[in-house]
Amino acid sequence: MKYNFLKLPFSLSIALLIFSCLSFSFLYIKIKNTDTISTQIFNEWQEENQKRNDLKYLDHLIKSIDQEKTLLNAHFAEASDVVPFLNTIEKLAIEVKAEAEVVFVSVLDTDKTLSLQIKTSGSFESVYKFLMLLENSPYELDLSSLEMQRVSADDATDNSKTKNPQWSVVFWVKLLSFIP
Repeated sequence: MKYNFLKLPFSLSIALLIFSCLSFSFLYIKIKNTDTISTQIFNEWQEENQKRNDLKYLDHLIKSIDQEKTLLNAHFAEASDVVPFLNTIEKLAIEVKAEAEVVFVSVLDTDKTLSLQIKTSGSFESVYKFLMLLENSPYELDLSSLEMQRVSADDATDNSKTKNPQWSVVFWVKLLSFIP
């Protein structure tokens, strides 16, 4: 009987050990699968979070270069902006106390530029300042040629016979930064 008494606890111990090993294996496999799934989900979350951060960065970057974009667009004149561009040229002349009149406007299809003929009159200083403003304007202008004449005495009024003789200049200008 003693012999049977020892077999029963040993059998129960072996059965409990086998049950524990099977339970451990089952739980280990479940935990490993869950860990794999959670790692995949975490990686997907990290990718989505990185994409979201990239979008925020791009949005911030776009907002930060808005002023530069506006400044860059100011260097180009579209076909719809021709009249404001011409008004700007005439305002430049007024700033330097010269008179400017756009005599001729043409869009050249061959090189997609806007050609202008501008007739300007005023003192030599004002005409020269107008030329400097044209050269330093934000638009890309090509001063093709200019014809400068001093207004003759018989064409001049009484005011032009003073110290500041009047000059007449005709500029031929091409607007290279023109978008047809």
